[in-house]
This record gives sequence, C-alpha cells and structure tokens, in this order.
Amino acid sequence: MNDSDQPVVAVIDDDEFVRESLGALLETISVKVALFKSVEAFLGTNPPVLPSCIVLDVRLPGASGFELQKQLVAAHVDTPIVFITGHGDIAMSVRAMKAGAIEFLSKPFREQELLDAVRQGIERHRALAAQGRARAQIHERFARLTDREKEIMTLLAKGRVGKQIAGQLGVSEVTVRVHRSQIMQKMDARSLADLVRIADRLKADDENPADPDGLPRMSRTAKHVTGKQKGRGDITK
Repeated sequence: MNDSDQPVVAVIDDDEFVRESLGALLETISVKVALFKSVEAFLGTNPPVLPSCIVLDVRLPGASGFELQKQLVAAHVDTPIVFITGHGDIAMSVRAMKAGAIEFLSKPFREQELLDAVRQGIERHRALAAQGRARAQIHERFARLTDREKEIMTLLAKGRVGKQIAGQLGVSEVTVRVHRSQIMQKMDARSLADLVRIADRLKADDENPADPDGLPRMSRTAKHVTGKQKGRGDITK
C-alpha cells in the first residue's frame, strides 16, 4: 500500500496517556495516526489533516467532541466518528449516533471494540469516496454534452419518444436518433433505463448541491457500551 493510500485516523483526547495508547494500538492495523489534545489543535493544523476516521473524546478542554461533530455535519463533512468517553450515558450515545457517529464507546472498552469500529469507519469513508468519484465522473460526462444533447437527454429521461422530441424541438426523428446515440456513448449508458438513472442522479445533485452523494448518514443504530471491569485489553482513563 502506498503512503498516499494509507488511511489516516485522527485521535482527539486530552489525556496524553490515552492518546498515546490509542495511537500505538491503531498503528497495529497499518493506519497513519495523527494525535491531538483538543478540537482546536485538530482544526488548527496546517496543512489540515484529512482523516478517514476520527476517534473523538466527548469531554475536552475548549470545544467538546459534540461541538466538533456539529461543525462537521454543518460543513457536510462525512468523516466517520468513533466517540469515546469516560462519562457516557444512553442519552449521550443516542445523541452521537443520531448526528452520524458510527460508534459510542464508554471507557473502559476492549481494544478490539475500538479496532472494529475504526475499521468500519475506514470502510465507510472508502465507500463515500468511491461514490464521490463516480458522481464526479457523471457530471464531467454531462458537461461534455452539447446544449442540444442535454436538452434531448432531459426529454428522454422524462419518457418522451423520438417522434415527440422531434416535434417539440422542430427537428427530424433521424436527428434525434443520432443525438441519442451520441448521448448514450458520451454518458457511458448501456440502455435507456441506465440513462434515466443517470439523469435522476444529476437532478438529485442539482436539487441538493450541499449533500449530493445521496447516501444515508452514518449508522443510526447506537451500541451503548457499558463500563466493564478493567482488565487486559481495556482502554481506560
């Protein structure tokens, strides 16, 4: 794996021992780790850290973990968050998960629980990135269409047949068929149904440009981890 392909996990915790312990643990699954003692330190990095997943303490000096989550949601940043806390309850867990966190772990928690949650976050981030690349390709292809081709594609997506389109635009059916063939080729559509799906995706992006991926927010199912007896393999604070 190239360094540029290696996932980055940001750990934000004000306790140095916990921070360093989590960093060492995460390095065992071959990810880059960036450690921060506060939200302000994380946001103030230059160049900025662009993590695939964030391991985030709830209670921090300055801005809290919830405040960072709120900022990221407002900015439409879908970086998966794994919350950790020594003072959690069910209400906090539900709040975190409703806002998009993928896990909420109460200290002490098992190391494997954290590793599993981070792996899930990284896979979610990869899926979002792949979806974003595919979406960008669709927009790039659409931008290469002529104005007439865009017009005909829109009408095709609305269910118009060649004769109707020809009559509406004042052109021959042969011209419409030629344009349709060019549209299918340029948009890499295998069928008319495929072209309609592509047109629907473009329309959805235009209607919701700030959050165009069409994917659901992070898992809403909260798995509240209650405190356990401290033992081997536990992370505590």
